[in-house]
Amino acid sequence: MRILVAEDDALLAEGLTRLLTKAGHGVDRVKDGNGADSALRATPYELLVLDIGLPDIDGFEVLRRLRQRRSQTNVLVLTARDAVEDRVHGLESGADDYLVKPFALAELIARVKVLTRRHRSRQGSVLSMADLRMDLEARRAWIGEQPLELSSREWAVLEYLLSRVGHVVGKEQILQAISGWDDALSENAVEVYVSRLRPKIEPAGLRIRAVRGFGYLVEEVPGGASAPARA
Repeated sequence: MRILVAEDDALLAEGLTRLLTKAGHGVDRVKDGNGADSALRATPYELLVLDIGLPDIDGFEVLRRLRQRRSQTNVLVLTARDAVEDRVHGLESGADDYLVKPFALAELIARVKVLTRRHRSRQGSVLSMADLRMDLEARRAWIGEQPLELSSREWAVLEYLLSRVGHVVGKEQILQAISGWDDALSENAVEVYVSRLRPKIEPAGLRIRAVRGFGYLVEEVPGGASAPARA
């Protein structure tokens, strides 16, 4: 998932970013409420990890504005406030889950996994095209009955392409989908991941075609098997 961490404690924010990135997510982070609001308006995040005690505008206001825009972004609230009324207020304001500081990192990851499954159930958890199938929840892929081994970046690029079958996607779009603000990735990195993916998906009857000046398009090789589907 693409995740935004809104936390003003620099040490905690860095730890969360490192942990979530290691779990395979693209993570951005901001340190105040206005920054969170601006980032959420500009980028379609799947998950917001939101500290309530943010400078400028607090987390409750960030959450209120997010839901006012009818955003479906999942929200995991982090707060030092453990009063029942605060937790109720957060949930009634549109939070999906609530975690009181201090918390165990293992518990946070477990809650993120639950919210990931919730997101996948809304979006569809299996992508398939020709003989290729990707189970987004289990993070496993197959060509026919044979497992397909992918690095985390290759997985992210292929998932992005398959979720936009029939559309040409630009390098910058792919870059935004697979990396956080702190990642030192360039459009050349996208080219590398695409070149690695091409021979891996050829046995499935698929190819990634470069459309000059626009980006990439995943398509079936003429004479290949079935039409794209999402379960």
